[in-house]
Amino acid sequence: MDPPTPTSVLDGDIHTILNRLKAEMEDGPKYLPDWADSENTRGATPNEIVRSALFTARNRNQSRIYFKDEPIVVTGSGSISYRGEELRQDDELVWFRLLQMGKGQPLGELIHFTPYSFLKSIGWRVNNWGYRHLKTSLSRMKATAVHLSSDRLGTVVVGLIDFFRYWDPDTHSPLSMWEVQLSPVLSKLFVDQEFTLIDLEQRKALPEGIATKLHSYWSSHREPYPVRIETLQKLCGSDNELRFFKRKLKQALQHLVRVGFLEEWLIVDGMVRVVRK
Repeated sequence: MDPPTPTSVLDGDIHTILNRLKAEMEDGPKYLPDWADSENTRGATPNEIVRSALFTARNRNQSRIYFKDEPIVVTGSGSISYRGEELRQDDELVWFRLLQMGKGQPLGELIHFTPYSFLKSIGWRVNNWGYRHLKTSLSRMKATAVHLSSDRLGTVVVGLIDFFRYWDPDTHSPLSMWEVQLSPVLSKLFVDQEFTLIDLEQRKALPEGIATKLHSYWSSHREPYPVRIETLQKLCGSDNELRFFKRKLKQALQHLVRVGFLEEWLIVDGMVRVVRK
């Protein structure tokens, strides 16, 4: 595997905010909620994030954009701004798995895993591509700052990953067990049961892109309300012409029916109506 390369560095002011918020949380161990997951197949994510365009569904052949404290599309109330490299559906799946692994221990403690076991758990190929892709995704999410504002949260700034290590500088070789640390601040996003459970096995059966994005989004609505095609396009971060996006949207909706997530769907007058199973 390649030796580590420098990643984007957050500005000092962002580090200051993150450190202040961490200090506020240091009155005791913080945990993620212990959602029911006896078969280890369900992830969870805060509602504000899953109902936003933080994780886009843009084509993997397009270069990733770098955001510098820029607003992110949010459906519903509240606002999000983001600093870091564009996050996509591959990153979201990795983050879901990290949250799933971190829920049984205090946030801020190291999470240890072999890259092999991690790749197997998310359904990625266990080869050089898989190892590099996982390393890149974890490094990308380490160099992030997500600024959330809502009536529920007030204002919170958090990085998706606080710490990531895969390389032993003493032996100049990869670690057999990789290490990741999640911020205690994340616990604030999960209070009041304001989070969404994601069926990860169902998600892994979907093609990565619009289908996985909408699977996450509609998982946060037991009875989804009608939504405009243009709104879904913005939620996916798509910059395709609307007619091309609509074609891909229909394919994604069919996949969501195929895996048993949706009962039916209908597009009338530019509005998408779906019924969950």
